[in-house]
Amino acid sequence: MEKMNQAFEKIRANQAFERVKMLVGMDVEDEQQQAALEDGNSFSFMDDFNRRCTLTTKQRLYGFAICLVSGVTFTLLSVLVFFNPIKFGITFTFGNLLSLGSTAFLIGPKRQFTMMLDPVRIYATAIYIASMIIALFCAFYVHNKLLTLLAIILEFGALIWYSLSYIPFARSLVSKIMSACFDTEF
Repeated sequence: MEKMNQAFEKIRANQAFERVKMLVGMDVEDEQQQAALEDGNSFSFMDDFNRRCTLTTKQRLYGFAICLVSGVTFTLLSVLVFFNPIKFGITFTFGNLLSLGSTAFLIGPKRQFTMMLDPVRIYATAIYIASMIIALFCAFYVHNKLLTLLAIILEFGALIWYSLSYIPFARSLVSKIMSACFDTEF
């Protein structure tokens, strides 16, 4: 009976570890692939390449933390140059790019890209990326402060809408609140 309890505890611990690996973005089937390789089964070149080029959990967390802190720092530093919309647009957009890239360390770039193209958030992603490109274009080439500021406002709104797409029912709640606030019928 004691051995059975230990076996169940080991299974539960293994399942918990698999869940943590999934949350961090690691592939759960890595161990299954490793076991298959030890058994003599071969994979294609790309499977072998992808298996060898993965980051450890610690490396993923470090990459996430460094990118996120850098992104937030650039975004906060952009406030210091708020009255120069061109510099503000560059630092704010660069901070957003770093912050967005930080999540790719947790879940992987392929999964990040797939999640960004989900039908739920495809329009928010397109507007967000387009507004970043427009803001950088206005800052670097057009040198028009008003257009850069408008692009930054659009970028900030798209960032909020894109971020809300990851929270269940958040966008519908915000839509209802906004329609209630701006309802002109009494």
